[in-house]
Amino acid sequence: MGWLHTWQMLRVLFARRAAGIKYPQLYAEKSEAEESPTAMYFNCAQRAHMNTLENTPHVLMGILFTGLKFPYVAAGLGASWLTGRIIYTVCYTSNGPERRLLSAFSQMGLLTAASYTAFCFIRDEFEF
Repeated sequence: MGWLHTWQMLRVLFARRAAGIKYPQLYAEKSEAEESPTAMYFNCAQRAHMNTLENTPHVLMGILFTGLKFPYVAAGLGASWLTGRIIYTVCYTSNGPERRLLSAFSQMGLLTAASYTAFCFIRDEFEF
């Protein structure tokens, strides 16, 4: 996951430089993005990276908790999520926000697997 974040961070960094967006400005203004393809690319790269950062804590907890009982399922869903985030980032920055692909399937799978794991631990503890 660290490599994913580093790769996205570098995309944002290079896009920021190309668009001439100065720190601490988080995004290019709407008028800048409408006039300049590089500013729009920067906004898309920044948003894809921020969206990944927003979802990472939930994914990590899902992987950790699921991995306590089902390590192969956790590893598979985690790898699937990483692959989905790469595709999401490439599509978002290549095609703009209208054509980005969602990568929520793996995240929903992790949430479901973590919930099932919790149920298994509770069932085993209280022997239903």
